[in-house]
Amino acid sequence: MAVRAVRGAVQLERDEAGHMDEQVGALLTAILERNDLSQDDLISIWFTATPDLHSDFPAAAARKLGIVDVPLICAQELDIEGAMPRVVRVLAHIESERPRADIAHVYLGAAAALRKDIAQ
Repeated sequence: MAVRAVRGAVQLERDEAGHMDEQVGALLTAILERNDLSQDDLISIWFTATPDLHSDFPAAAARKLGIVDVPLICAQELDIEGAMPRVVRVLAHIESERPRADIAHVYLGAAAALRKDIAQ
């Protein structure tokens, strides 16, 4: 079984914990579904949030989905002038037999503009 990485992002409409849970939960669910993964295939997940997000840790949404035995970490994204606001990014390490080229990276809503080259 190979170790692969899956990228993803979502832009939040507002900085509220419940909204973050909903949107990050939708992102993680889409990553799992589009790559035909179960929680057992997850190795670790790294979350970043833009500096304008303060309401909660993105990893809290993963825990609410039942992802409780996977190492998670949150960090703050660089504060770059002109960058898209209110964005949570994900880098998930997984076990998968899929070739690297077949991994589906998931960018929801307006965040698809961040990586037009790999957004599904």
